[in-house]
Amino acid sequence: MPGYALLLRGVNVGGNRKVPMAELRELLDGLGYTQVKTLLQSGNAVFEADGPAAAVAEAVEAALAERYGVEIRCLALSRDELQAALDGNPLADLADNGSRMVVGWLFGPAPTGAPSPEELDPERIAVRGGLVYQWCPDGISNSPDVAAFLRREWKVAVTARNRNTVEKLVAAIP
Repeated sequence: MPGYALLLRGVNVGGNRKVPMAELRELLDGLGYTQVKTLLQSGNAVFEADGPAAAVAEAVEAALAERYGVEIRCLALSRDELQAALDGNPLADLADNGSRMVVGWLFGPAPTGAPSPEELDPERIAVRGGLVYQWCPDGISNSPDVAAFLRREWKVAVTARNRNTVEKLVAAIP
């Protein structure tokens, strides 16, 4: 059975859209997934599930909508996909602190001809396919808000994790 990391977008941040991790584990168990564990409080889980990643993410989104009454976007990613995101980071040489190196996964394709978030900080932001990398040497809150830019300019949602979290997810996938 394939192992996945599940990334929930926009939960438990700033007191918004609360999804207690114990309830997330229950929900995933109820969907028949096995070896379920959550990491941190920001919507990360690992588990084994039959089926392709897109179907797993859709099932979790539907279960979350039923339970909480709001849309919560999800991505299910394999260990290989997470590792490829780490390995493909064009800004990796800048990072001396994994908590300040961020990778974001787009929930849709990048539009052609639209302004790029790289324009916000060309030395510290890079787009590679469906991934957006950002180096935040002064902290995330003191760096350009790439997610807001993507929502406004590209009309695409993104969920992001720092390098330390991605490394923990890679190691924790069953």
